[in-house]
Amino acid sequence: MASRVHFITTDCADPYPLARFWAAVLDGSLHEDDKPGDPQALVRADGLSLLFIQVPESKSVKNRLHLDLQPQDRTRDEEVERLLGLGAAQLADHRNPDGTGWVTMTDPEGNEFCVERSAAERAAG
Repeated sequence: MASRVHFITTDCADPYPLARFWAAVLDGSLHEDDKPGDPQALVRADGLSLLFIQVPESKSVKNRLHLDLQPQDRTRDEEVERLLGLGAAQLADHRNPDGTGWVTMTDPEGNEFCVERSAAERAAG
């Protein structure tokens, strides 16, 4: 029998606020036992579990693994604006004049992720 991914875990300085950010991004929820100051926090969203663990080291290099987000009910550009409002930062813009491409962003602790076009935008060509 093969293994399955139980959590996608992110090392971070302060798990609770970072988990709150990701819960808002994914329209998920924090585990009911998590509270500010805890050394870990868990987010569950649409079959995905993200675990944030406090570590003493700060982030120093580019992520080797990152999440690619695809908006479900808004365009890529609308989603980028929403995420900026939640506390994300735009790192690089890879959007093309023909509408293809993506935007590379960072969460409040500097972890990179990308925002792609929605399925509707892809279908429209």
